[in-house]
Amino acid sequence: MNKSNAKKQVAILVTNDLMTDRRINRVASFLKNNDFEVTLIGRQLEKTYPEKQYKEIIIKRFRLLFNKGPLFYFCYNLRAWLHLLRNRYDVVVSNDLDTLPAAYFSKRKTQRLVYDSHELFTEVPELIHRKHTQAIWTRIEQAILPKLKYCYTVSQPIADYYKKKYGVSFQVIRNLPRIATYKNTSSNGKLKKIANGKKIILYQGALNIGRGIEQIIGAMPLLKDNFIFTILGGGDIEATLKEQVRQFNLTESVFFLGRIPADDLPAYTVQADIGISLEQKGFGLSYEYALPNKLFDYIHAQIPVLVSSLPEMKKIVEQYEVGRVIDDHSPENIAMTIREMISEEKQIVWKQNEKKATTQLNWEKEQEKLYSFYS
Repeated sequence: MNKSNAKKQVAILVTNDLMTDRRINRVASFLKNNDFEVTLIGRQLEKTYPEKQYKEIIIKRFRLLFNKGPLFYFCYNLRAWLHLLRNRYDVVVSNDLDTLPAAYFSKRKTQRLVYDSHELFTEVPELIHRKHTQAIWTRIEQAILPKLKYCYTVSQPIADYYKKKYGVSFQVIRNLPRIATYKNTSSNGKLKKIANGKKIILYQGALNIGRGIEQIIGAMPLLKDNFIFTILGGGDIEATLKEQVRQFNLTESVFFLGRIPADDLPAYTVQADIGISLEQKGFGLSYEYALPNKLFDYIHAQIPVLVSSLPEMKKIVEQYEVGRVIDDHSPENIAMTIREMISEEKQIVWKQNEKKATTQLNWEKEQEKLYSFYS
């Protein structure tokens, strides 16, 4: 990509967990493979795994006094800003609004600032009912975003939103797996062992409000004789979900396996019988416009998917015919739909369609847009 022999220096700022953020991994690997020297700038978490997926990439982690709330964001941006002032980079990639202040206020004239919006940050469920906090982030967005030139995001509706609101053009780079990731993956058998012959319903991703996890747990009393529900991930409502499981007497039917390193996750995913992405309406535009990683992971693992009728997910599921879309999140409807989805005939058709879909929905094709963007 670079015409000169010297590698260009790129810093990627992120507050997410480096271990589990596959978009960061894909973008960082892409840049490294295209003659950039990449430095990932994240934070030290209490439980940190070796970043074995980041080969030949420099990792810089900040140990912060706070790991959530306003003081966390302030501390991270301060540390990142000081680091960027002391070190010279040709390109700085800001992932989401919570890293943008450090990237913007440290920018040099000869430097390119790239903004990668993983979601509609000011419209996430954690903010839409906290009007004061939402207003602060909105002011930050209003102050900086109109001045940016190089931007991309995860779905077309988010790109359209930013264009309409700020007049800024966003390229769309979706969160798609590499073909090789699942083609070369074999099961580690751990979920099958837990299931002991029952069918496996799988949710993987962040455990946050409005993602439909509570509704699946609510349906499990109607399904527990033939199904288990396995949850891979961690997040804000984990303790609440575990309490719900105890209240419903479902400790033998619902299993929390915690955060799984990105490289290890496919070996779990391929064992499931149904993948869940039931983000709910009424939790902000970020969910309304979402195209989650897990939807495409399920497709690549050839697991039929059950999704909400949110427009972007519905479009993918119906276009490629890879599962079911539901509006009614009642325990009875969820249980009935899941039982219907286990039909052997339907499973065969859905899996064949998913195999075809992966020839279009893959990182190898998607990164061609990234190549054009960084060129």
